[in-house]
Amino acid sequence: MVVTGMGLITPIGNDIKTFWENVHKGKVGIGPIRNFDTSNYKAKLSAEVCDFEPTEYMSPKDAKRMDRFSQFAVAAAKQAVQDSGLELEQEDSYRMGVCVGSGVGSLMGIEREYDKLLAKGPGRIHPLSAPMVLGNMAAANIAMQFGFHGKCIDVVTACATGTNSVGEAFRSIQHGEADVILAGGVDSSVSRFGVATFQALTALSTSEDPLQASIPFDKKRDGFVTGEGAGVLVLEELEHAKARHARIYGEIGGYGATCDASHLTAPLENGEGAARAMTMAIEDAGLTPKDVDYINAHGTSTPMNDKYETIAIKRVFGEEAYRVKINSTKSMIGHLFGAGGAVELITCILSIDEGYVHQTVGLVDDDPDCDLDYTKDQGVYMPVNVAISNSLGFGGHNATVLVKKYSE
Repeated sequence: MVVTGMGLITPIGNDIKTFWENVHKGKVGIGPIRNFDTSNYKAKLSAEVCDFEPTEYMSPKDAKRMDRFSQFAVAAAKQAVQDSGLELEQEDSYRMGVCVGSGVGSLMGIEREYDKLLAKGPGRIHPLSAPMVLGNMAAANIAMQFGFHGKCIDVVTACATGTNSVGEAFRSIQHGEADVILAGGVDSSVSRFGVATFQALTALSTSEDPLQASIPFDKKRDGFVTGEGAGVLVLEELEHAKARHARIYGEIGGYGATCDASHLTAPLENGEGAARAMTMAIEDAGLTPKDVDYINAHGTSTPMNDKYETIAIKRVFGEEAYRVKINSTKSMIGHLFGAGGAVELITCILSIDEGYVHQTVGLVDDDPDCDLDYTKDQGVYMPVNVAISNSLGFGGHNATVLVKKYSE
């Protein structure tokens, strides 16, 4: 199983080239929330997508029939398909699938239509309100845009959605259900209700300094920053890719998924669930922890997540945990919820391609509980042959995907 195309929409770039250039620069895509008045909110910052024009990727008519999260998903998917060089008219559409999940669907769309309901009555609701806000519509709209008739599913596992989506697509191709699947995640939920709910959980950073808000593994971290975006990868069966002489970015080697089955929001203190997911992915690839060069951590910048993820990594890697490079892309793009795992896996693939591991931006004051190598101060050029990406979702969902350098 190989990756032959990638596309993304993020707070630091709406294409692969711009995103990766800004990753190198350590650009932080966090700023004051623009979607609503935050006067009564403790959380003031978000990581929002800028300069996005949906009609660059779809017709104005189609754009009007999609909410923002679906527009992001279609845009990222179109980038990925174009990047892959697939000639769709030569493919069997029933062997082409979509597995793109959204953690929450469109909270902004629900708010918008609910405001109309209260102000003007039920007769003024948009006639397509229901299908526009449902989470599965990201995947459905992608399938409609390309005419894919194969498996089309929406995996929903909160913040693990993007990673589980890639993993389940991986399994589907392994089992012969498809030749190609567009896989990834998307979310756009920087909304009044969304921010209020996470704020009520005391999960959000209350910093008003964009450079000190999302600071994974730092002693002063106080919560995550809500973000939005999309990441989509073209996953392709190897022989199918070779037959059309596709460029291969990397090989998906393994996938692991577990559940803590313990708490609505808090990870297991001993890190066992996350550790098992990592171990499963590594063993699935026929590798050992010594083979892993780099971990793109879930790294949310919450006190509990970063501490317990560190414990989980130590459970898996033992003394090797102090050798492996670790970072958190969320230090630049905030928490993209369902999109996070997909964008972070793309980051792993770009790291393998270039031999570069980016810094964890904003990490200044080391937390004694987080004592591994989190790529502090600056990025590092180094061979990256094997990388894993972790995602941990509310409800105890743990997911890991392993990607490795492709060789004939």
